[in-house]
Amino acid sequence: MDRQTRSEWIAIARALTPVLAAAAPRIEEASELTSDVLDALHEKRLFRMLLPKSTGGAELDLGSFFQVAMALAEGDASTAWCVVQNAGCALSAAYLAPAPAREIFGGARDVLAWGFAAPEHCRATPVEGGWKVSGTWAFGSGSRHATWLGGHCQLTDAGGKPQSTDGRPIERTMLFPRSKATIKGGLWNVIGLRGTGSDSYSVQDLFVPAEHCIVPRATGRDQQVPGDGPSPPEPERREQGTLYRFTGTNVYQCGFAGVALGVARAMLNSFIALARKKTPAATNMALKDDHSVQARVAVSEARLGSAAAWIAQTLDEMWQEAAASGRIRFEQRVRLRLASTYAIQEARAVAEDAYADAGATAIFQSQPFERRLRDMHAVSQQVQASSAHFQTTGQYYLGEIPNTRFI
Repeated sequence: MDRQTRSEWIAIARALTPVLAAAAPRIEEASELTSDVLDALHEKRLFRMLLPKSTGGAELDLGSFFQVAMALAEGDASTAWCVVQNAGCALSAAYLAPAPAREIFGGARDVLAWGFAAPEHCRATPVEGGWKVSGTWAFGSGSRHATWLGGHCQLTDAGGKPQSTDGRPIERTMLFPRSKATIKGGLWNVIGLRGTGSDSYSVQDLFVPAEHCIVPRATGRDQQVPGDGPSPPEPERREQGTLYRFTGTNVYQCGFAGVALGVARAMLNSFIALARKKTPAATNMALKDDHSVQARVAVSEARLGSAAAWIAQTLDEMWQEAAASGRIRFEQRVRLRLASTYAIQEARAVAEDAYADAGATAIFQSQPFERRLRDMHAVSQQVQASSAHFQTTGQYYLGEIPNTRFI
């Protein structure tokens, strides 16, 4: 049983921050987490934070998880991103029977990763004992160090016709060993988060046993949305711990916001250190004595601190609600959605200000700005940062019926 406290988990992550910062150039060059970094992550069980205790995990509360993500990202964004992504995948162990859960996650270095695809392009057809699966998935962050992969699929009947219920496609997530997939490397040529090695992968007519199939949870619908009719039944959940009242979407919301805030924090700290000693060539005034710089540093501190505090408070309130009643109010899910998107966008603004104020110093790869700015712009292009979420949450506050997909 894991008895580590929040402060102990944060201390573990902070102890790794300088290690990750030193390894970051090698991680980016390799387009994957290096062996020494993976050894450190596995030794500290950071890929197992959200696994059930019954499967050898920590079953950590999301408030602590959020703080860990921020600390790791101060060292290296790609590492933090992989840890968050793989942790979200590990949440699926709560929906597996004990035997397949141990098969997939039982080893000390077992990691599940999955990517994205339009479900209608990935099909699962029923066969005796399971499913025949074909599809291609992209953005498989952390898939290079994963032992298992997942693929979200639309179900078909034996003749290949898509199945639906009440007009909604029936979808499942299929889990299979990485060794069974064809990995399409060499495609992850991106501006930032290069070290995540977010490859594409595919399978063709692969048999997946029935016990390796997960019914995806309908995010945001475990409680009735006003005006939206009765909620569909929640998939069968083996684990009853408080953590598993949360969805994978909740994990990615707070986790990727933590990555963004950690990157911005590292850039702001680096700028403050630079400003204390640099005098720009165009002026005789030290950066630290420039009134506009002083004001921006103060505002940046407020932006990062308030954004992080709002998420942390929201997560703790959600945890208390789930622990007490076994449910989370929809309004709280909306608030987490809003707080997370807001935090990522605020973090991007702080990072951009730090980069601009650092002047020509910031453009050199030897300095702690250039790679982090690229990482930040990759983080803020992901769906969790989309401005469309402001419209969705605004609809809720105005009494309209929002799209619950990312809530």
